[in-house]
Amino acid sequence: MGGRIADLAMQEEDVEIGAVFEQEDNPMVGKDLGEVLGTRETGIKVSPELGKTMVKIDCLIDFTSPVATLENVRVCADKKIPIVIGTTGLDEKTESVIVKASKEIPVVYSPNMSIGVNLLFGLVREAAKVLGRDFFIKVDETHHVHKKDSPSGTAKMIAKIIKEACGKDVPIEAFREGEVVGNHGVVFDGEYERIEIRHEAKSRDVFVVGAIKAAKFVAGKKPGLYKMTDVLGLKGDK
Repeated sequence: MGGRIADLAMQEEDVEIGAVFEQEDNPMVGKDLGEVLGTRETGIKVSPELGKTMVKIDCLIDFTSPVATLENVRVCADKKIPIVIGTTGLDEKTESVIVKASKEIPVVYSPNMSIGVNLLFGLVREAAKVLGRDFFIKVDETHHVHKKDSPSGTAKMIAKIIKEACGKDVPIEAFREGEVVGNHGVVFDGEYERIEIRHEAKSRDVFVVGAIKAAKFVAGKKPGLYKMTDVLGLKGDK
C-alpha cells in the first residue's frame, strides 16, 4: 500500500511527497524512493523513524500496523501534523488515542477509504432502518489470505451501522481466499423477498485514491475526527 500511495501521489499535480517511512529493519530503509518504486531518482530516502524527520509535512498517510499507527499518531499530535489513518484491526485503546489526538490535530480515520464502500455504508443504513425489524440480516466479507485481522474493519463498521439503525446485532462471516482484494456483502432475508448489497474492490488502488483524497482534504483543517463521508461530501450520521 505504501508503494502504491507513493506511486499515485507522484502523479498528482497538487501533491508533493515530503518523506517516506518504513520499519527500521526493512531492507528499503536508506534507499531512494525511486529505486524502491522502480522509477527515476527522487532524492527522497526511505527513513526508519517519523519522529526524527526535519522535513515539513502537511499530512501523513498511515497504512501500517496497529502498533506503528499508535506511535505515528502520538508523533503527529506532538508535531501538529494532520494524519490520515487507513490501518485496520485497531483495538479500543488505540482508537481512544486517535480520538484524543483529534482534539489537537485533524485526523481522518476510516476502516475503508473506498468511495464505493462509503456509499455502501449509507445504503446499508437506510435499508436497515426500513427492513431491520422483519428481516434476518447478515454480513459477509472475503479477503486475501495475508490479511491479519478477521473480521475486517469494514465488516465491523457495517455491523455497527446496522446496530445503530435498527438495534440488531448481526453475524459476520469472514473468509480468506487467494489474493482477493476485498469483497463485502450484506444480506437482508425476509419471508417473501431477499435483498443483497455488495461491494467488490478490483484493485488496492481504490483505497489509495481515497487516501490521497483524504490527505488533500485534511491538510489545513481544524483539529477534529473526520470520516470519509466528510472527505467525499456524503451525508452521514453525526
